[in-house]
Amino acid sequence: MSFSYVLKEGVAGFKRARLSAFSSITAMMLAIVLLGVLVRVSTNAYDLAQALKQDVEIEIFLADISEARKGEMERMLGERDIVEQLSYISQEEAMEQFREEFGAESDLLGDVAFLPASFRVRTSAEAQASQIISLVDEMKAYRGVEEVRFNQRGLEILEERLQLFVIGGVLLGGFIGLTAVVLVFNTIRLTIYAKRDLIKAMKLVGATNGFIKRPFMVEGMLQGLIAGVVGSAVVWIIFQYLLPGYLPQLGVMSWPFGRWYYLTGMMILAGLMLGFFGSRWAAHKFIRQTTIASH
Repeated sequence: MSFSYVLKEGVAGFKRARLSAFSSITAMMLAIVLLGVLVRVSTNAYDLAQALKQDVEIEIFLADISEARKGEMERMLGERDIVEQLSYISQEEAMEQFREEFGAESDLLGDVAFLPASFRVRTSAEAQASQIISLVDEMKAYRGVEEVRFNQRGLEILEERLQLFVIGGVLLGGFIGLTAVVLVFNTIRLTIYAKRDLIKAMKLVGATNGFIKRPFMVEGMLQGLIAGVVGSAVVWIIFQYLLPGYLPQLGVMSWPFGRWYYLTGMMILAGLMLGFFGSRWAAHKFIRQTTIASH
């Protein structure tokens, strides 16, 4: 079978069911636009959550311990994979920071160094809440540690919200994709129904199911390609012109992986895949039924 024949028959399917093809392309385009918006918003929300996690700081206040004990603790913390940044604050440095924050009122304390030395730990963005909490619990039991300050509940809430957002996004994206596949399925089904007599005649002269299926699959993929191209253009206009005009804060949203063409390519590929699976499903089911009915 020549490629030109498959392409010609696939394009001809648009003429046989124009309204259905237009409805399918429009619905797929809307689905792809929603997926594109969802992906961009989700990636920015994920990046924000990771940035907030990097702001998580653990303060470990030390008792009056020896330099050897302090060095041992510093090496132990520095070897942890989840520790992104580690700094030591001496009593003198702690008092200097206190004076900078409270200004003239701190002079009432004179030169009394009442603040303890401490380690300040910033964890990596990849660190899980359970890992950070485990480190905090370990440090609380460490000899020479007087107190550990850490916003555990805030981190747990952040991670819970992020997980819910990811799960919700995946479920919503799956539902949108499935809806688009069903729409392509219905369009190709109508096209197959319009050609049912021709399909029966082709089967009688020995045409295989694969020979008959390919033009319908090309039709579905062409619908998906058009929907993907138009949908990516709509998403570009939404984020480049519409949203910044009403909400200037959204103008700083980044594209996935830092470039617009990654999302555009993903949306066009998504359109092709949706069209492929929807048309393949319809062609496999209804051509088989037409074949059975012809016997």
